[in-house]
Amino acid sequence: MVMNARITIDPAICHGKPCIRGLRYPVENILEWLAAGMTAEEILADYEDLEREDIFAALAFAARIMHIKRAGIEAA
Repeated sequence: MVMNARITIDPAICHGKPCIRGLRYPVENILEWLAAGMTAEEILADYEDLEREDIFAALAFAARIMHIKRAGIEAA
């Protein structure tokens, strides 16, 4: 399945997690790197087969996922 031109879901790749262009870069890894403070430039320098558009696609995918009605997270 292709979520857009850059996000793919294939049961044979990374256990079916959404990945960048069928590569073994799960969207969650990109998001975790950004959340940890890495810049897009640092990610691109460390992972040469990624492209700037891949990072934007990961962010757009996460934003789309957040359009759910209820996250189910309760206050502790």
